Amino acid sequence: MKHVAAYLLAVLGGNASPSAADVKAILSAVDAKADDAALAQVCAELNGKSVEEVIAAGTAKMATVSVGGGGGGGGGGGGGDAPAAGGGGAAPAKAKAPEPEEEEEDMGFSLFD
Repeated sequence: MKHVAAYLLAVLGGNASPSAADVKAILSAVDAKADDAALAQVCAELNGKSVEEVIAAGTAKMATVSVGGGGGGGGGGGGGDAPAAGGGGAAPAKAKAPEPEEEEEDMGFSLFD
C-alpha cells in the first residue's frame, strides 16, 4: 500500500510515469523501506497507464461489489398470539428488571495522568 501511495504522490507532484527509483526516494524521505518485489509489481502494473483512468476503472468495479446491507428486510409480522377484537386477552407481560451497572475496576493507572 505504501508503494502505491508513494507512486500516486509522485504523479501528483507532476511525474506522469514515476520509476522505481522515484518511488524509493519518496519512501526514503519518510524513513520507510521499499520492498523491491512489491515496488516492481506496482511499477509494472501502472507503467504506461494513466493513473486517473486506473482509478476511474477501479471505482466502476467497486460500484458493482455487493457489500451486504441491502437496506434491511422490512418489519417482521405481528405476534402470532394476538387476541381477537373484543377478546379477553392475556395479562400484560412483566417488564424486565434493569440489570445493575457493573462497577469500574481500578486498573492501577489513569489514562489522564
